[in-house]
Amino acid sequence: MTVLDPVLIVRACVILRAGGVVAFPTDTFYGLAADPRNPGAVARLFAIKGRAAGQAVPVIAADEAQAADAVHFDDRALRLSRAFWPGPLSLVLPARAVICGDVKAADGTVAVRVPAADGARSLARAFGFCITATSANYSGDEPMTSAPAVSRALGGVLDLVLDGGDTAGGAPSTLVDLREESPRLVRAGAIAWDRVLRSLE
Repeated sequence: MTVLDPVLIVRACVILRAGGVVAFPTDTFYGLAADPRNPGAVARLFAIKGRAAGQAVPVIAADEAQAADAVHFDDRALRLSRAFWPGPLSLVLPARAVICGDVKAADGTVAVRVPAADGARSLARAFGFCITATSANYSGDEPMTSAPAVSRALGGVLDLVLDGGDTAGGAPSTLVDLREESPRLVRAGAIAWDRVLRSLE
């Protein structure tokens, strides 16, 4: 994967602050970034994807501190984040009030991670807050691993496509729900469940 152009990252942040939607490369597939605090931006994100309301939207952060601006961490979340971030582990945690309602699940949670992709972290860091990271495709279609594919499918409705080269694809992030006393595997992914459990022992 190539490094994102810093000039384009600045341009992307201007677009995001204005309520726009930007495609960008993660460590797995291309995602769609919008400001999760902005209801108008999130509504536009849903319209672009053809996604039904009521489906939670994952977010990514530049680092643990930025993630904590969006969700409430507990000791277990801190242990997992320090063991596996940056990397393909998403944690389902109670969202802070600043996150708009359509991003959250019905129970008020949101999934957050710090990705291994430098470009994705750089975009979130430059923006100054977490960004959404739902896959860059119409709902129900396969996620995409290249900027040209995203441009062909969605270029007419996106404000910007950041080309970071081809992404790795493969398994999605492992999704872990930490709301209950015992952690729950929501989605198997790139990090084995037994590694997650061992890190909490």
